[in-house]
Amino acid sequence: MSSETPIRFGVVGCADIARKVSRAITLAPNATLHAVGSRSIDKATAFAKANNFPPNAKIYGSYDAVLDDPDVDAVYVPLPTSLHIKWAVLAAQKKKHILLEKPVALNVAEFDKITEACESNGVQIMDGTMWMHHPRTAKMSEFLSDANRFGQLRTIHTVFTLAFDPEFLKKDIRVKPDLDAHGALGDAGWYCIRAILWANNYELPKTVVALRGPVLNEAGVILSCGASLHWEDGKVATFHCSFLSSLTMDITAIGTKGTLHVDGFVIPHQEKEAAFSAASESWFDELAISWVPPPSHHIVTTDLPQEALMVREFSRLVGAIKNGAKPEKKWPTLSRKTQIVIDAVKASIAKGFEAIDIAY
Repeated sequence: MSSETPIRFGVVGCADIARKVSRAITLAPNATLHAVGSRSIDKATAFAKANNFPPNAKIYGSYDAVLDDPDVDAVYVPLPTSLHIKWAVLAAQKKKHILLEKPVALNVAEFDKITEACESNGVQIMDGTMWMHHPRTAKMSEFLSDANRFGQLRTIHTVFTLAFDPEFLKKDIRVKPDLDAHGALGDAGWYCIRAILWANNYELPKTVVALRGPVLNEAGVILSCGASLHWEDGKVATFHCSFLSSLTMDITAIGTKGTLHVDGFVIPHQEKEAAFSAASESWFDELAISWVPPPSHHIVTTDLPQEALMVREFSRLVGAIKNGAKPEKKWPTLSRKTQIVIDAVKASIAKGFEAIDIAY
């Protein structure tokens, strides 16, 4: 694909995360930064300059102008969640492929309207869950699916917490009910839920129950919460997400024969290498003072960071569609399942920690 014309991206909005993804678009061999749009042309100009946009990149003083640019193949949309439905649907109607920040919508009904627009216009949609694209994730999947080493999954616990400063907790869009109404659940909980579904081969749970003691701000936006997820066969998962605790991104997945531990699953500790540990049929030595065998530690290296691998895969799909392929349905399906669980956790908190049955 890299020998063909690279996919030309328009960036819709100048959020902080757009800096990271703009760099990823530059690093991906089959993608290029073509345009950026902000409601303020000054902001768009400063953003392009600060983020190494090519000198011929188009700078627009509106989001519409990016969508109306005939040379834009795909848009990256890092806007607040409440604006996703409007701009993602418009982008699809203008036949632009969409890399959409998570959470993908305020609820699954909104996301369904986005995917309907994508399907009827033949465009690819993928959400910005970067760790899905890291080669470590594929290696961990191999372990989880190994019946001899891992066995069958019985339980999984995931955590994503970040200690934001008081300024963020007052002013950031992620704590404003009219912009990102899901707060920590949508921002950090999204990753926890995706990891749980990933370990379960994306089988949705039967019921979801929010854990007691969520922390909400004065506007009712979640700053910290958790939930348990329950499957028909007795599997149980729990997660905790927060804007109020030290930076932690953990997965513990326990099978009948093995255990997976991952630290830094959302963002690896280092850009070009990522680790995990795998225990298989471990027990104690005779005096129970050590493990036999001990867990094995694995380091997975990558030349391109996970966000550039995400852009590369998205651009590969867009290139294939340009050559007559159909959009890949896997990505919107994973987004939808993650959103279904987000909605259920939110509903459980609102209903006094009632168990919410998942409707398929």
